[in-house]
Amino acid sequence: MAPCSSLLYLVFYLYKNKEGDIINKKFIELREKYPNFYYNSYQVINHEDYIEITWNFEIENLYKFNPTTKIFINTINKNEDFINYLAFHLGLVELISYWKATCSLNVIIKCGTLDEYQINWFKKLYYNGLGEFFYINNINISIKDFMNIKTIGSNTQFNIQYLGVGNLIPIGGGKDSCVSLELLKDYFENNTAFIINPKTPMLECANKAGYKDKIIKVERKIDPNLLELNKQGYLNGHTPFSSMVAFLTYLTAYLTNKKYIILSNEASANESTIIGSNINHQYSKTYEFENDFNNYTKKYFKINIKYFSLLRGLSEFQIAYIFSKYEKYHNIFKSCNVGSKTIPWLWCSNCSKCLFVYIVLSPFLYKEKLINIFNKDLFEDKKMLKIFLELTGNSDTKPFECVGTISEVRYAISLTINKLLENNIKLPYLLDYYYKNYELESYNKEMLTKYNSENNIPDDFNKLVMEALAWK
Repeated sequence: MAPCSSLLYLVFYLYKNKEGDIINKKFIELREKYPNFYYNSYQVINHEDYIEITWNFEIENLYKFNPTTKIFINTINKNEDFINYLAFHLGLVELISYWKATCSLNVIIKCGTLDEYQINWFKKLYYNGLGEFFYINNINISIKDFMNIKTIGSNTQFNIQYLGVGNLIPIGGGKDSCVSLELLKDYFENNTAFIINPKTPMLECANKAGYKDKIIKVERKIDPNLLELNKQGYLNGHTPFSSMVAFLTYLTAYLTNKKYIILSNEASANESTIIGSNINHQYSKTYEFENDFNNYTKKYFKINIKYFSLLRGLSEFQIAYIFSKYEKYHNIFKSCNVGSKTIPWLWCSNCSKCLFVYIVLSPFLYKEKLINIFNKDLFEDKKMLKIFLELTGNSDTKPFECVGTISEVRYAISLTINKLLENNIKLPYLLDYYYKNYELESYNKEMLTKYNSENNIPDDFNKLVMEALAWK
């Protein structure tokens, strides 16, 4: 969901607890008024050319919710009980978007059973994945106390015979997924792109990489009752969207008999958003979550589908270097979340995501090529100074966005400044500000060549990435 739309409420609904911590009074009041959240049921309908899943969630004495997801595929594997089991799990992630409106103390699952390990696993995902939500809404609560999960339902075990082939590749339309598509396109058979709620840039990137006839499309709809609660000022904020993608791609991979789910999450996703804390806007893109998810699926799904990020060995800076060589994507890729709400999807050229992408590409594409992408020189925009300081670590927080590490932002800026100075070119406003107020980073070859060994990338795939990184 979008960042909290009811920040004004914080002015009126804050108080201090016995320890002196500021807590959102609205959070306390809503939990007392609506103590129970129910995951009542789910339904899977196999239509001729798509599978439709509907969930039934309920905040007792408030609203019921029936979000839906349609996966447009011709299925290969059709074990209905196992498909239902995977759909049940997908609902366990979908529910968090609805639960957060009231943060009900009790989550009661009536359509399935979770053992203690599973309950703790999902509590960890919810708690860490809602770190930004808690921070923005001034909610200070422990993982032990924020939620009780109770299950009412039968236990299910499966022993599925499965031998998957090929790769399912989720596409978001940004530079990272373009790099993955390009690296994989000529080397592995049975590649299929995967797109949720397709937008033109996503489809264009997949088409440009040669996947035009190999795209699985998904339509995911939020229940309008949740949007109504948001308008009324109930609690709102960021949820771990990528964890939903994990369970949804796993279900899709099973249905289409894939061996690998290949993400495009980079090493930079592991850095906290709030400096000095473990609050991370990108938690469900981290290496920690990737490992947790693989451990969970191995233990409870027991089929050989591996979930990993092809770019985990790389930083955002390194990915930008590789992407700068792929000119055919430069005028079609998009990753601005503000602009994604417009038709057509455009770079808004005023947000932290736009400025970060501009910065990290600047050593390779500044100036004319970047202006051609963003329609202006973002380094000349004085209104971007606050965001610029956040991205460079000269503020208490990084932007609540999927952006790279502070160190690589500073390094990219330093490279661009040095390049301009060497050519006697006047520094634009933001770079001039940085040059006058902060020390430049020294040249460091490892910023481009160092490969992060903390990854789950199979050897054959590792070779592809390392060859691209060495490309001159």
